[in-house]
Amino acid sequence: MLGRIGVAVVFFAHGLQKWNSGVGATADFFGQVGVSLPMIAAVLAIILEVLGSIAFVAGFLLPLIAVGYVVDMAGALLSVHVANGLTGTGGYELVLVLGLAALALGFNGGRLPLDHVLFGRGREARSARGELETV
Repeated sequence: MLGRIGVAVVFFAHGLQKWNSGVGATADFFGQVGVSLPMIAAVLAIILEVLGSIAFVAGFLLPLIAVGYVVDMAGALLSVHVANGLTGTGGYELVLVLGLAALALGFNGGRLPLDHVLFGRGREARSARGELETV
C-alpha cells in the first residue's frame, strides 16, 4: 500500500499541475511536443492523474489504472524525455520508474486494495470450491 501511495502522490501532483494550468494550456503543450489529439489526450491525462490516483491509493481497478499510467508515461518518455537521455535535466528516469512501478503495483496489489475486497474474495471462494479453470 505504501508503494501505491507513493506512486499515486506523484501522479496526483502532476495531474493537479495540469488542471491548474488548464486543459487548453496542457493541450497546447501536448500539441507542441507532437502528441496526437492533444485536447483529448490532455483531458484523459488529467482525469487519469487526478481521479486515477485516488483510485490507485484505494486499490480500485488497479490493473486498469496501472495500464493507464504506463501509457501516460510511455507518451511522456517518447514525446518529451527520450532526447534528454536517462539521467540529468529532463531525463526519463522518473517516468520510467513511475510507469514500471505502477505496472508492478497494479497487478500485485496484495490483500489491502479495494479490488481484493470487492472482487478477490469471490475468486478465492470459487477457487477453493474448484470452480476456476486453470490454463
